[in-house]
Amino acid sequence: MNENKSIIKNSLLAIVIAISIFYSIIYPIEFGKDPLGTGELFGLPVLAGTPTTDKVDDLKSIYEFRKDSVEILVPANRGLEYKFKLSKYSNLTYQWASEEPLYFDFHGEPKGDTTGYFESYTIATSNKMEGSMTVPFEGVHGWYWKNTTDEEVLVTLTTQGNYEVVGFIH
Repeated sequence: MNENKSIIKNSLLAIVIAISIFYSIIYPIEFGKDPLGTGELFGLPVLAGTPTTDKVDDLKSIYEFRKDSVEILVPANRGLEYKFKLSKYSNLTYQWASEEPLYFDFHGEPKGDTTGYFESYTIATSNKMEGSMTVPFEGVHGWYWKNTTDEEVLVTLTTQGNYEVVGFIH
């Protein structure tokens, strides 16, 4: 009989511990809710990437949703950039194609940076690219294309997302 009481007692203790762990650690991480305040105490919502109330403004885009298509002539033996302003964590869906392969650097530059810092997302040589990018910081994001041929090359770029077109940067 004592053995049964011990099993029941240990089972109840395990259930209490499991519930405590769930509401103090797992619930704040997985669901972004913190009924006991322990998630905030341990910094768990931030570790999980769940926005806390002071981070919610970072997730709001100040730009309207739009779709654009543009034809860009990259001069012979030259390069140029085409950029968009995006808010932090905004998404840009894109597709571009050119007549000839071009060297390109898809990258972003943080707003307000004066050091010349930029972060490259893709560097390659190709005649097309498509995808979707959630940008890690507010700033200008886009492509640098370099044409190493003796003829100008036409790039057709289609984009959609919440952004403002900056356009050409020479």
